[in-house]
Amino acid sequence: MKLLYSLALLLVSMAGYGQETPYWFTDDIRKKVADSTQSQSWRSQMAATYYSISGQYKPALESWDITFGRVKKLSTADSLRFSKLIPVNAKEYILDKAGNEQIVILNEAHHNASHRTFASSLLQGLYDKGYRYLGIETLANDSLNTTKFATLNSGYYSKEPEFGNFIYHALKIGFTLFPYEAEGNNKEREIGEAKNIFDFMQKNKEGKYLIYCGYQHAYEGVHKSWEKTMAGRLSDLTGINPFTIDQTQFSEKSSLKFNEPLLRLVKNTVPVVLKDENQEIYNGEDKELYTDIKIIHPVTKYVKGRPDWMLIENRKFYKIPASKVSSYPALVLAYRKGEFEKQGIPADIIEVNTSKDHHFLILDKGKYEIVVKDKEQKITNRFEKTVK
Repeated sequence: MKLLYSLALLLVSMAGYGQETPYWFTDDIRKKVADSTQSQSWRSQMAATYYSISGQYKPALESWDITFGRVKKLSTADSLRFSKLIPVNAKEYILDKAGNEQIVILNEAHHNASHRTFASSLLQGLYDKGYRYLGIETLANDSLNTTKFATLNSGYYSKEPEFGNFIYHALKIGFTLFPYEAEGNNKEREIGEAKNIFDFMQKNKEGKYLIYCGYQHAYEGVHKSWEKTMAGRLSDLTGINPFTIDQTQFSEKSSLKFNEPLLRLVKNTVPVVLKDENQEIYNGEDKELYTDIKIIHPVTKYVKGRPDWMLIENRKFYKIPASKVSSYPALVLAYRKGEFEKQGIPADIIEVNTSKDHHFLILDKGKYEIVVKDKEQKITNRFEKTVK
Protein backbone atom coordinates (compact mmCIF):
# COMPACT_ATOMS: atom_id res chain seq x y z
CA MET A 1 0.00 0.00 0.00
CA LYS A 2 2.97 2.34 0.45
CA LEU A 3 3.56 2.17 -3.29
CA LEU A 4 -0.05 3.10 -4.01
CA TYR A 5 0.05 6.10 -1.67
CA SER A 6 3.36 7.30 -3.11
CA LEU A 7 1.90 6.83 -6.57
CA ALA A 8 -1.03 9.07 -5.66
CA LEU A 9 1.35 11.80 -4.56
CA LEU A 10 3.30 11.53 -7.81
CA LEU A 11 0.13 11.66 -9.88
CA VAL A 12 -0.93 14.84 -8.15
CA SER A 13 2.45 16.41 -8.85
CA MET A 14 2.33 15.32 -12.50
CA ALA A 15 -1.30 16.25 -13.06
CA GLY A 16 -0.45 19.24 -15.25
CA TYR A 17 2.15 17.52 -17.44
CA GLY A 18 2.19 20.52 -19.74
CA GLN A 19 -1.59 20.60 -20.05
CA GLU A 20 -4.35 22.12 -17.97
CA THR A 21 -6.63 19.13 -18.44
CA PRO A 22 -6.30 15.70 -16.81
CA TYR A 23 -8.32 14.15 -19.66
CA TRP A 24 -5.97 12.72 -22.24
CA PHE A 25 -5.94 10.72 -25.44
CA THR A 26 -4.72 7.13 -25.43
CA ASP A 27 -1.59 8.04 -27.37
CA ASP A 28 -0.77 10.81 -24.91
CA ILE A 29 -1.08 8.44 -21.97
CA ARG A 30 1.19 5.91 -23.66
CA LYS A 31 3.78 8.62 -24.27
CA LYS A 32 3.62 9.92 -20.70
CA VAL A 33 4.20 6.42 -19.37
CA ALA A 34 6.94 5.61 -21.88
CA ASP A 35 8.75 8.82 -20.95
CA SER A 36 8.73 7.92 -17.27
CA THR A 37 11.94 6.66 -15.68
CA GLN A 38 10.04 4.77 -12.99
CA SER A 39 9.76 0.97 -12.71
CA GLN A 40 7.40 -1.10 -14.84
CA SER A 41 5.17 -1.64 -11.82
CA TRP A 42 5.00 2.07 -11.21
CA ARG A 43 4.28 2.86 -14.85
CA SER A 44 1.47 0.32 -15.13
CA GLN A 45 -0.24 1.85 -12.10
CA MET A 46 0.27 5.36 -13.44
CA ALA A 47 -1.26 4.44 -16.77
CA ALA A 48 -4.19 2.64 -15.12
CA THR A 49 -5.02 5.81 -13.21
CA TYR A 50 -4.63 8.06 -16.26
CA TYR A 51 -6.87 5.78 -18.34
CA SER A 52 -9.48 5.64 -15.60
CA ILE A 53 -9.65 9.42 -15.21
CA SER A 54 -9.97 9.78 -18.98
CA GLY A 55 -12.99 7.45 -19.03
CA GLN A 56 -11.23 4.43 -20.50
CA TYR A 57 -12.33 1.54 -18.33
CA LYS A 58 -10.90 -1.49 -20.16
CA PRO A 59 -7.43 0.03 -20.83
CA ALA A 60 -7.26 0.92 -17.12
CA LEU A 61 -7.81 -2.73 -16.18
CA GLU A 62 -5.32 -3.92 -18.79
CA SER A 63 -2.61 -1.57 -17.60
CA TRP A 64 -3.13 -2.55 -13.97
CA ASP A 65 -2.87 -6.24 -14.82
CA ILE A 66 0.51 -5.79 -16.48
CA THR A 67 1.80 -5.75 -12.91
CA PHE A 68 -0.92 -7.35 -10.83
CA GLY A 69 -2.53 -9.87 -13.18
CA ARG A 70 -2.29 -13.39 -11.71
CA VAL A 71 -3.76 -16.66 -12.90
CA LYS A 72 -5.30 -18.40 -9.90
CA LYS A 73 -6.26 -22.07 -9.90
CA LEU A 74 -9.26 -23.53 -8.11
CA SER A 75 -8.99 -26.87 -6.30
CA THR A 76 -11.72 -29.47 -6.67
CA ALA A 77 -12.57 -29.12 -2.97
CA ASP A 78 -12.90 -25.34 -3.20
CA SER A 79 -14.94 -25.63 -6.37
CA LEU A 80 -17.40 -27.92 -4.62
CA ARG A 81 -17.57 -25.67 -1.56
CA PHE A 82 -17.99 -22.46 -3.56
CA SER A 83 -20.66 -24.01 -5.77
CA LYS A 84 -22.90 -24.33 -2.70
CA LEU A 85 -22.82 -20.62 -1.94
CA ILE A 86 -26.02 -18.74 -2.72
CA PRO A 87 -25.86 -15.32 -4.41
CA VAL A 88 -27.87 -12.48 -2.85
CA ASN A 89 -28.36 -9.03 -4.38
CA ALA A 90 -25.57 -6.92 -2.84
CA LYS A 91 -27.38 -3.58 -2.94
CA GLU A 92 -30.46 -4.98 -1.23
CA TYR A 93 -28.39 -6.79 1.40
CA ILE A 94 -26.29 -3.72 2.20
CA LEU A 95 -29.25 -1.39 2.51
CA ASP A 96 -31.10 -3.85 4.75
CA LYS A 97 -28.05 -4.35 6.97
CA ALA A 98 -27.19 -0.64 7.06
CA GLY A 99 -30.44 0.17 8.84
CA ASN A 100 -28.99 -1.25 12.06
CA GLU A 101 -25.51 0.24 11.63
CA GLN A 102 -23.99 3.61 12.47
CA ILE A 103 -20.89 3.57 10.27
CA VAL A 104 -20.56 1.98 6.84
CA ILE A 105 -17.09 1.79 5.29
CA LEU A 106 -16.95 1.00 1.57
CA ASN A 107 -13.76 0.74 -0.46
CA GLU A 108 -12.75 0.95 -4.09
CA ALA A 109 -9.85 0.19 -6.40
CA HIS A 110 -8.74 3.62 -7.59
CA HIS A 111 -8.47 2.57 -11.24
CA ASN A 112 -11.91 0.88 -11.35
CA ALA A 113 -14.67 3.41 -12.06
CA SER A 114 -17.43 0.80 -11.69
CA HIS A 115 -16.91 0.84 -7.92
CA ARG A 116 -17.99 4.48 -7.83
CA THR A 117 -21.09 3.71 -9.87
CA PHE A 118 -22.08 1.00 -7.41
CA ALA A 119 -21.38 3.30 -4.46
CA SER A 120 -23.60 5.93 -6.07
CA SER A 121 -26.42 3.40 -6.40
CA LEU A 122 -26.45 2.99 -2.61
CA LEU A 123 -26.72 6.68 -1.71
CA GLN A 124 -30.47 7.26 -1.76
CA GLY A 125 -31.16 4.06 0.18
CA LEU A 126 -28.56 4.96 2.78
CA TYR A 127 -29.91 8.49 3.11
CA ASP A 128 -33.38 7.10 3.65
CA LYS A 129 -31.96 5.05 6.54
CA GLY A 130 -30.46 8.06 8.28
CA TYR A 131 -27.02 8.42 6.72
CA ARG A 132 -26.17 12.11 6.41
CA TYR A 133 -22.37 12.34 6.22
CA LEU A 134 -20.06 11.06 3.50
CA GLY A 135 -16.32 11.01 4.13
CA ILE A 136 -14.23 10.66 0.97
CA GLU A 137 -10.53 9.91 1.12
CA THR A 138 -9.45 11.78 -2.00
CA LEU A 139 -11.10 15.11 -1.15
CA ALA A 140 -8.80 18.07 -0.63
CA ASN A 141 -11.41 20.22 1.13
CA ASP A 142 -15.13 20.53 1.82
CA SER A 143 -15.85 23.51 -0.47
CA LEU A 144 -18.03 21.37 -2.72
CA ASN A 145 -20.73 21.45 -0.04
CA THR A 146 -21.17 25.05 -1.21
CA THR A 147 -20.58 24.64 -4.94
CA LYS A 148 -22.71 21.44 -5.00
CA PHE A 149 -20.42 19.76 -7.51
CA ALA A 150 -16.82 18.59 -7.67
CA THR A 151 -14.17 20.59 -9.54
CA LEU A 152 -10.65 19.83 -10.70
CA ASN A 153 -9.42 21.24 -7.39
CA SER A 154 -11.64 19.02 -5.21
CA GLY A 155 -9.26 16.08 -5.19
CA TYR A 156 -7.25 13.80 -7.45
CA TYR A 157 -9.26 10.64 -8.09
CA SER A 158 -12.45 12.70 -8.00
CA LYS A 159 -11.49 14.08 -11.44
CA GLU A 160 -12.76 10.80 -12.94
CA PRO A 161 -16.32 11.15 -14.37
CA GLU A 162 -17.99 8.40 -12.30
CA PHE A 163 -16.39 9.83 -9.17
CA GLY A 164 -17.71 13.26 -10.12
CA ASN A 165 -21.16 11.74 -10.66
CA PHE A 166 -20.95 10.00 -7.27
CA ILE A 167 -20.19 13.31 -5.56
CA TYR A 168 -22.84 15.22 -7.51
CA HIS A 169 -25.47 12.61 -6.67
CA ALA A 170 -24.54 12.63 -2.96
CA LEU A 171 -24.76 16.42 -2.74
CA LYS A 172 -28.06 16.48 -4.62
CA ILE A 173 -29.57 13.94 -2.22
CA GLY A 174 -28.47 15.99 0.78
CA PHE A 175 -25.27 14.41 2.12
CA THR A 176 -22.64 16.58 3.79
CA LEU A 177 -19.25 15.61 2.39
CA PHE A 178 -15.97 15.85 4.26
CA PRO A 179 -12.29 15.04 3.63
CA TYR A 180 -10.23 12.94 6.02
CA GLU A 181 -6.90 12.27 4.31
CA ALA A 182 -3.88 12.41 6.63
CA GLU A 183 -0.19 13.06 6.22
CA GLY A 184 2.41 10.31 6.49
CA ASN A 185 2.27 6.72 5.35
CA ASN A 186 1.51 3.25 6.68
CA LYS A 187 0.60 3.24 10.39
CA GLU A 188 0.87 7.01 10.75
CA ARG A 189 -1.56 7.57 7.90
CA GLU A 190 -4.11 5.07 9.25
CA ILE A 191 -4.04 6.73 12.65
CA GLY A 192 -4.38 10.17 11.10
CA GLU A 193 -7.30 9.22 8.86
CA ALA A 194 -9.22 7.61 11.72
CA LYS A 195 -8.62 10.63 13.96
CA ASN A 196 -9.79 13.04 11.25
CA ILE A 197 -13.02 11.07 10.83
CA PHE A 198 -13.50 10.84 14.58
CA ASP A 199 -12.97 14.57 15.02
CA PHE A 200 -15.58 15.26 12.35
CA MET A 201 -18.02 12.88 14.01
CA GLN A 202 -17.64 14.68 17.33
CA LYS A 203 -18.85 17.88 15.70
CA ASN A 204 -21.52 16.34 13.42
CA LYS A 205 -23.92 14.00 15.18
CA GLU A 206 -27.18 14.53 13.33
CA GLY A 207 -26.99 11.33 11.32
CA LYS A 208 -25.04 8.22 10.35
CA TYR A 209 -21.75 8.03 8.44
CA LEU A 210 -20.66 6.54 5.13
CA ILE A 211 -16.88 6.40 4.71
CA TYR A 212 -15.51 5.87 1.20
CA CYS A 213 -11.88 4.81 0.89
CA GLY A 214 -9.33 2.90 -1.16
CA TYR A 215 -8.37 -0.75 -0.84
CA GLN A 216 -7.34 -2.06 2.58
CA HIS A 217 -8.29 1.02 4.59
CA ALA A 218 -11.71 -0.65 4.92
CA TYR A 219 -10.32 -3.88 6.35
CA GLU A 220 -10.61 -4.96 9.96
CA GLY A 221 -8.27 -7.17 11.95
CA VAL A 222 -4.49 -7.40 11.88
CA HIS A 223 -2.53 -5.71 9.09
CA LYS A 224 1.07 -6.81 8.58
CA SER A 225 2.40 -3.29 7.99
CA TRP A 226 -0.13 -1.01 9.65
CA GLU A 227 -1.06 -3.16 12.67
CA LYS A 228 -4.58 -1.80 12.29
CA THR A 229 -6.18 -0.05 9.35
CA MET A 230 -8.20 3.15 9.34
CA ALA A 231 -11.35 1.06 9.87
CA GLY A 232 -9.91 -0.74 12.87
CA ARG A 233 -8.56 2.44 14.43
CA LEU A 234 -11.86 4.26 13.89
CA SER A 235 -13.61 1.42 15.69
CA ASP A 236 -11.23 1.86 18.63
CA LEU A 237 -11.85 5.62 18.77
CA THR A 238 -15.64 5.45 18.51
CA GLY A 239 -16.41 2.17 20.25
CA ILE A 240 -18.54 1.35 17.20
CA ASN A 241 -17.95 -1.74 15.08
CA PRO A 242 -18.28 -0.44 11.49
CA PHE A 243 -20.00 -2.37 8.72
CA THR A 244 -17.09 -2.90 6.31
CA ILE A 245 -17.50 -3.70 2.62
CA ASP A 246 -14.85 -4.74 0.10
CA GLN A 247 -15.38 -4.19 -3.63
CA THR A 248 -11.83 -4.94 -4.76
CA GLN A 249 -11.04 -8.65 -4.44
CA PHE A 250 -13.83 -10.04 -6.56
CA SER A 251 -13.99 -7.38 -9.25
CA GLU A 252 -13.24 -8.40 -12.79
CA LYS A 253 -9.76 -8.11 -14.22
CA SER A 254 -8.78 -7.28 -17.78
CA SER A 255 -8.90 -10.92 -18.84
CA LEU A 256 -11.06 -13.82 -17.67
CA LYS A 257 -7.92 -15.78 -16.83
CA PHE A 258 -7.00 -13.21 -14.17
CA ASN A 259 -10.41 -13.22 -12.49
CA GLU A 260 -10.77 -14.77 -9.06
CA PRO A 261 -11.97 -18.40 -9.38
CA LEU A 262 -15.07 -17.55 -7.35
CA LEU A 263 -16.04 -14.90 -9.89
CA ARG A 264 -15.77 -17.51 -12.63
CA LEU A 265 -18.16 -19.79 -10.76
CA VAL A 266 -20.84 -17.30 -9.75
CA LYS A 267 -21.54 -15.85 -13.21
CA ASN A 268 -23.79 -13.15 -11.77
CA THR A 269 -25.34 -10.31 -13.76
CA VAL A 270 -25.63 -7.87 -10.82
CA PRO A 271 -23.35 -7.25 -7.82
CA VAL A 272 -23.96 -9.96 -5.21
CA VAL A 273 -22.79 -11.24 -1.84
CA LEU A 274 -22.74 -14.95 -1.08
CA LYS A 275 -24.44 -16.89 1.71
CA ASP A 276 -23.80 -20.46 2.77
CA GLU A 277 -26.43 -23.03 3.75
CA ASN A 278 -26.49 -21.56 7.28
CA GLN A 279 -27.26 -18.06 5.93
CA GLU A 280 -23.78 -16.90 6.93
CA ILE A 281 -22.12 -14.39 4.61
CA TYR A 282 -18.96 -15.50 2.84
CA ASN A 283 -16.30 -12.84 3.47
CA GLY A 284 -13.16 -14.45 2.09
CA GLU A 285 -10.52 -16.85 3.27
CA ASP A 286 -8.39 -14.46 5.33
CA LYS A 287 -9.75 -14.32 8.87
CA GLU A 288 -6.99 -12.08 10.26
CA LEU A 289 -7.57 -9.20 7.83
CA TYR A 290 -11.12 -9.06 6.59
CA THR A 291 -14.24 -7.07 5.83
CA ASP A 292 -17.77 -8.00 6.90
CA ILE A 293 -18.80 -8.66 3.32
CA LYS A 294 -17.21 -8.93 -0.09
CA ILE A 295 -19.07 -7.86 -3.19
CA ILE A 296 -18.82 -10.07 -6.26
CA HIS A 297 -19.18 -7.76 -9.22
CA PRO A 298 -20.29 -9.21 -12.56
CA VAL A 299 -18.09 -9.30 -15.64
CA THR A 300 -18.75 -6.25 -17.78
CA LYS A 301 -20.68 -6.50 -21.00
CA TYR A 302 -20.38 -3.74 -23.57
CA VAL A 303 -23.37 -2.07 -25.17
CA LYS A 304 -22.70 0.34 -28.05
CA GLY A 305 -19.07 0.18 -26.99
CA ARG A 306 -19.76 1.28 -23.39
CA PRO A 307 -19.71 -0.70 -20.11
CA ASP A 308 -23.18 -1.95 -19.18
CA TRP A 309 -22.77 -0.99 -15.50
CA MET A 310 -22.91 2.66 -16.52
CA LEU A 311 -26.59 2.26 -17.45
CA ILE A 312 -27.93 2.67 -13.91
CA GLU A 313 -31.28 4.19 -12.98
CA ASN A 314 -32.35 6.88 -15.47
CA ARG A 315 -29.22 7.09 -17.57
CA LYS A 316 -29.61 7.03 -21.32
CA PHE A 317 -27.48 6.79 -24.44
CA TYR A 318 -26.90 9.99 -26.34
CA LYS A 319 -25.45 9.62 -29.84
CA ILE A 320 -23.17 12.44 -30.83
CA PRO A 321 -24.10 13.70 -34.31
CA ALA A 322 -21.30 13.08 -36.79
CA SER A 323 -21.57 16.72 -37.86
CA LYS A 324 -20.37 17.81 -34.39
CA VAL A 325 -16.97 16.14 -34.79
CA SER A 326 -14.84 17.85 -37.41
CA SER A 327 -11.60 15.92 -37.02
CA TYR A 328 -10.26 12.69 -35.55
CA PRO A 329 -9.17 11.62 -33.04
CA ALA A 330 -11.44 13.62 -30.75
CA LEU A 331 -12.32 13.73 -27.09
CA VAL A 332 -15.98 14.35 -26.36
CA LEU A 333 -16.77 15.53 -22.84
CA ALA A 334 -20.25 16.12 -21.44
CA TYR A 335 -20.51 18.71 -18.64
CA ARG A 336 -23.60 19.55 -16.66
CA LYS A 337 -24.71 22.98 -17.80
CA GLY A 338 -22.78 25.73 -16.05
CA GLU A 339 -19.96 23.51 -14.76
CA PHE A 340 -17.45 23.58 -17.63
CA GLU A 341 -16.45 27.20 -17.10
CA LYS A 342 -16.09 26.51 -13.37
CA GLN A 343 -13.67 23.59 -13.92
CA GLY A 344 -16.28 20.99 -13.09
CA ILE A 345 -15.92 17.26 -13.70
CA PRO A 346 -17.44 15.87 -16.92
CA ALA A 347 -20.37 13.52 -16.45
CA ASP A 348 -18.96 11.33 -19.23
CA ILE A 349 -16.04 11.21 -21.67
CA ILE A 350 -15.38 9.22 -24.80
CA GLU A 351 -12.50 9.14 -27.25
CA VAL A 352 -13.44 8.65 -30.89
CA ASN A 353 -10.72 7.85 -33.39
CA THR A 354 -12.65 7.46 -36.64
CA SER A 355 -16.08 8.29 -37.99
CA LYS A 356 -16.94 4.58 -37.67
CA ASP A 357 -16.29 4.44 -33.90
CA HIS A 358 -19.17 4.32 -31.42
CA HIS A 359 -20.26 7.89 -30.68
CA PHE A 360 -22.38 7.26 -27.58
CA LEU A 361 -22.29 9.10 -24.28
CA ILE A 362 -24.23 7.80 -21.27
CA LEU A 363 -25.98 10.57 -19.33
CA ASP A 364 -28.56 11.19 -16.63
CA LYS A 365 -31.53 13.36 -17.39
CA GLY A 366 -30.56 17.00 -17.44
CA LYS A 367 -29.00 19.86 -19.40
CA TYR A 368 -25.45 19.44 -20.69
CA GLU A 369 -22.78 21.30 -22.55
CA ILE A 370 -20.92 18.98 -24.90
CA VAL A 371 -17.30 19.94 -25.52
CA VAL A 372 -15.34 18.42 -28.42
CA LYS A 373 -11.54 18.62 -28.42
CA ASP A 374 -8.99 17.76 -31.08
CA LYS A 375 -5.62 16.04 -30.70
CA GLU A 376 -4.04 19.27 -29.47
CA GLN A 377 -6.71 19.65 -26.75
CA LYS A 378 -8.21 22.60 -28.62
CA ILE A 379 -11.98 22.98 -28.50
CA THR A 380 -13.44 22.41 -31.96
CA ASN A 381 -17.11 22.45 -30.99
CA ARG A 382 -19.36 23.32 -28.05
CA PHE A 383 -23.08 22.75 -28.01
CA GLU A 384 -25.90 22.17 -25.56
CA LYS A 385 -28.04 19.09 -25.21
CA THR A 386 -31.01 18.29 -22.96
CA VAL A 387 -31.41 14.63 -22.06
CA LYS A 388 -35.04 13.88 -21.20
